[in-house]
Amino acid sequence: MEYDERTALLIVDVQNDFAHPDGSLYVAGGEQVPALANAAAEEARAGGALVAYTQDWHPPDTPHFEKDGGIWPVHCVRDTWGAEFHAGLVVDGEVVRKGTGGEDGYSGFTVRDPATGAERPTGLAELLRAHGVTKVAVAGIATDYCVKESVLDATREGFEVAVLADAIRAVDLAPGDGARAVAAMAGAGAHVL
Repeated sequence: MEYDERTALLIVDVQNDFAHPDGSLYVAGGEQVPALANAAAEEARAGGALVAYTQDWHPPDTPHFEKDGGIWPVHCVRDTWGAEFHAGLVVDGEVVRKGTGGEDGYSGFTVRDPATGAERPTGLAELLRAHGVTKVAVAGIATDYCVKESVLDATREGFEVAVLADAIRAVDLAPGDGARAVAAMAGAGAHVL
């Protein structure tokens, strides 16, 4: 990946509930992502690129959670250990929080009302454009949900997108979900590196 001042590295949801083995929605291999993301961020900064982070930041009760009618265990509840960035991740850049009002916050770019399906922007696209960004590289968790949705939204927003395949990990709720997500991102025009 070649980084310059028109590039951003987006590091998606490298939080304890996903990246730590004690997390409530631990993703296999998630604990490897902080070091990989840090290395990519160091390279990005050296090239003059912007580094930004997304963070799931849910209220304690939301239709996103299984206990409230959704499909996911309780995870990344704001102001808890699980919602914190993994201790191994160096966070040095803009942070965009998502799901703050109980919405489905898969993409770093949009959140969706779980009842109506209505979407609204998170402000990430505006942040990137304000910095003159035209290309976005993506790393983080989870390949088949937040990474995929962020990549698909980034392509819809008109950014040239690269996926750092060695720095993502999949939930694989159904076997092969991660591979299907990578194929979907490539099919949408993202470069899988």
